[in-house]
Amino acid sequence: MGDAGKPRDTEDVYQNVPVCEIPWNREDPPGPLVELVESGRVRPCRCIDLGCGTGNYSRYLSEKGFAVTGIDISPAAIRIARENAAKTNAPVDLIAADVLDAARLIRGTFDFAFDWEVLHHVYPRKRARYVQSVSGLLNPGGTYLSVCFSVQDPQFGGKGKYRRTPLGTVLYFSSKNELKRLFSRFFTIRELKTVEIGRPGAPHLAISALMGKK
Repeated sequence: MGDAGKPRDTEDVYQNVPVCEIPWNREDPPGPLVELVESGRVRPCRCIDLGCGTGNYSRYLSEKGFAVTGIDISPAAIRIARENAAKTNAPVDLIAADVLDAARLIRGTFDFAFDWEVLHHVYPRKRARYVQSVSGLLNPGGTYLSVCFSVQDPQFGGKGKYRRTPLGTVLYFSSKNELKRLFSRFFTIRELKTVEIGRPGAPHLAISALMGKK
């Protein structure tokens, strides 16, 4: 990681940064997820939101008829997510746990799993364990959507695999080839493409991978 130093963890962020100032916390569901749902490519089913944060996307899926479990490593994020779900009576199951251990900690399996801007928080030495955990959560043929920052993204200095953000977190930026190698052991890759995501005026280049469990 070079001289980037110890990164700030997400629990610290959720405890000490106003939710409205956390850059990855967005009310509206992301376009690639909405497209999958609205097109019917992913139909209402039992699904898991990995790294759900404050639960915005979990609530969206619940409103669309999905039976949703949201998991996040930050207890502070899950506390906020539960408060938000209670306000709208959204029947979302929210769990504070490390996504690396999700397959061991969560009962049952799912037909759809997704992580949005999560994988760039998972460093290479832990990624194989993470993807194996996701595979263990899915039924055969289940669908998995993963979106993370591309090494081609110009933000946070625009170079290097590890980059420190203004919040003090350190993210890992991926290439298509390394993601293909990472996912292909457990999944059949249906789509692997570069997309533009982020807030207006500050877009990120990200890699979107849509997969089916082998």
